[in-house]
Amino acid sequence: MAYLSQQALEAMGFKKIGNNIRISDKANIYDCDEIELGDNSRIDDFCVVSGRVKIGRFCHITPMCLVAGGKPGIKMDDFCTLAYGVKVFSQTDDYSGETLTNSNVPEKFKQEVFSRVTLGKHVIVGAGSAVMPGVDIAEGCSVGAMSLVNKSTEAWGIYVGSPARKIKNRKKDMLDLERQFLQEFYQSDQL
Repeated sequence: MAYLSQQALEAMGFKKIGNNIRISDKANIYDCDEIELGDNSRIDDFCVVSGRVKIGRFCHITPMCLVAGGKPGIKMDDFCTLAYGVKVFSQTDDYSGETLTNSNVPEKFKQEVFSRVTLGKHVIVGAGSAVMPGVDIAEGCSVGAMSLVNKSTEAWGIYVGSPARKIKNRKKDMLDLERQFLQEFYQSDQL
């Protein structure tokens, strides 16, 4: 995988760009002036990121993901991971048949849903899952592969299914590991 150079990243015009950002040269990034990237985050091959998006530190968007921030926006807190093929939407068409749909139709003929999405710290969303507008995936949650998250979650839950439902609590051991990792990371950065 080839990553864009620092010069190429700076030329894209991001709203904010942290240190040690890695974006594949095969990713498609739109609306850079509305995108914020935290330190040490990465976006891999064949991803599409667009609209208002704020990505925290040490986040990873793996290949073939879609992060469609649109007007309301998507926020990913530190240490979030989107596994292969995850789709996150902050807006959607009305599927009831009461209005027209798709991007080629003027807004006056549609009734789209616009609502911000938030992924809390240490959230991981499994391969092939979809996160719908207005969802808040609370801190520490994990979402199993091929799940549909259409409602907000409780912190430190493990969710699976379509629609996603909580099956049990997630361990919090990673909080101690995070402290240790950050201490070692920033000590080595000072050398």
